Amino acid sequence: MPKTRLEAFSDGVLAIIITIMVLEMKVPHDPTLDALRALSPVFLSYILSFVYVGIYWNNHHHMLHTVHRVSGAILWANLHLLFWLSLFPFATGWMGENHFAPLPTMLYGAVLLMAAMAYLILQRCIIAAEGDQTALKQAVGNDWKGKMSLLAYLAGIGVSLIWPWLAQAFYVAVALMWLIPDRRIERAQHHPQA
Repeated sequence: MPKTRLEAFSDGVLAIIITIMVLEMKVPHDPTLDALRALSPVFLSYILSFVYVGIYWNNHHHMLHTVHRVSGAILWANLHLLFWLSLFPFATGWMGENHFAPLPTMLYGAVLLMAAMAYLILQRCIIAAEGDQTALKQAVGNDWKGKMSLLAYLAGIGVSLIWPWLAQAFYVAVALMWLIPDRRIERAQHHPQA
């Protein structure tokens, strides 16, 4: 199967996820600042999730540029990732509607953790299909960002029932860490090791 079908399908699913998230934000019927202020938790959770979906889309795009052949394992790993990302609208809405309450914050962190693990599985499937000398394997290296992300999600989940604000700080910190452009794949593709 050509990778273009995998890319197109993934892009379509991610676009739908963003659409669902934005449609979950209900327009206030009162034309006042207080009505908008009441929606701020929903809007803030939407912003965080939009950033996360954007990060996944960007990294997924770069990662798939290293793929030459799509195996069945890659297809299933990609679907596994899309499954967890498709739960973003529910987790985002529940957390925002409940003003970052402990249990919704914990569930949000669990969805983030599972999506990150699914991304790592997809990454490993691509490396297995492409071989250890690929640009992706060279780019990933020891993957300190991936490991730090998993630890931060676990920490956020762990403190969410007591200090949901601290859990949110962990989730925002991971998003900020990934917003810094990661050029590892681009560098590895342009300067492969001999």
